[in-house]
Amino acid sequence: MFGIVRPCSHRLGEGLKTQWMAHLCGLCLALRGDHGQFARVVTNYDGLIISVLTEAQAERSSGRRRTAGPCPLRGMRTASVAQGEGARLAAAVSLVLASAKVRDHVVDGDGLLARRPVAAAARRVAGKWGREGASTGADVGFDTAVLLDAVERQEGIEALAGPGTSLLTVTEPTETATAAAFAHTAVLAGRPGNAEPLAEAGRLFGRLAHLLDAVEDRVADAEAGAWNPITALGTSRAEARRLADDALHGIRLALAEVRFTDAKLAHFLLVHELERSVARVFGTTSCGHAPHEVSGASGHEVTAYDGSHGSGAYGSGGSGSYGGGSNHGAGNHRGDAYGGGDHGSGNYGGGNYGGSGDWSGGEPPKPRRGFWAGCAVAIGLCCTCRLCCAKEYEGPWSRKKREGACRDCDCDCCDCCSCCD
Repeated sequence: MFGIVRPCSHRLGEGLKTQWMAHLCGLCLALRGDHGQFARVVTNYDGLIISVLTEAQAERSSGRRRTAGPCPLRGMRTASVAQGEGARLAAAVSLVLASAKVRDHVVDGDGLLARRPVAAAARRVAGKWGREGASTGADVGFDTAVLLDAVERQEGIEALAGPGTSLLTVTEPTETATAAAFAHTAVLAGRPGNAEPLAEAGRLFGRLAHLLDAVEDRVADAEAGAWNPITALGTSRAEARRLADDALHGIRLALAEVRFTDAKLAHFLLVHELERSVARVFGTTSCGHAPHEVSGASGHEVTAYDGSHGSGAYGSGGSGSYGGGSNHGAGNHRGDAYGGGDHGSGNYGGGNYGGSGDWSGGEPPKPRRGFWAGCAVAIGLCCTCRLCCAKEYEGPWSRKKREGACRDCDCDCCDCCSCCD
């Protein structure tokens, strides 16, 4: 369950956590229903945002949820899960992009995929996922060719890029793909007027996803001799962080133009959790399990447990216009939300994040696992609840150290997360 938006259940609160899990399980079951059990391995945290956005814009109806049967990953409990075209669009996008990722691993000969029989099997799986993702996309009116075109153009752009090339040139294919997927949620929800601002939000989300992935993998890619845009283009840490912060700000402004039926979960994921994702990747903050409040980029507070927007710069109320045209850019974007530091100088979060553009070092990473080996480890982590309960665990593919969702919880883990029942 990879992705850059990985909210902690303590920040979500019970209401938003239930909604988030409904979309996560809905994506997983949409993949199973249309494409078989094995397709569920491409379930990812970022893909469910497509389902969240579709439901957030649509009029309320009785058919948007269904009761799913017991699942080992839910402690053999039933659950109310999202269904419909939003979940199917999320499944189609996830499948097509996973198909491209598998083919990329095959070309690079990663891990077990260096062996011909395994590589041949992976190519067949990737081809099947690509065709089925395109079919499901067509069923909901989405042409997945834009995703495939982005993947194909990415290789050519990276081959020509070098020192002096803008990082935004390299992120453009990802931006185009995510913009198309975000915009189509407006079509599915019957809100064509939302398509343009959602395309802008999607474009910036794609930029952020590509950028954060590059920052996270920079050292590992250097060890493996793999191409990384940060290293290849000579981008400084300060410039990478500036681009990330600009994308965050742009997403907030774009969402302000979208008319939602219920914006609570979409707002929480695409504003606050994205901000935390950036801070996590750049090593400037960690989950503090704030019981009632989270800080926005302008220093104002938003209630997390009931999801209301509060009375600050985001306006009030969770329906109709998102924010009512409030001023999103008036706050101190470089101060409170990121620990009061300045992007251009000083020590930022313990690393060398100043005007010199240095990247902090650290212990050399272990070699990345191959695709299939990582899948096996991921299943083991899920089934043993280590993703939630472990103080620290090793990422399935990257082998980077990760924190369990409840590592800092001062109560019994099983009571607060209900993951080990």
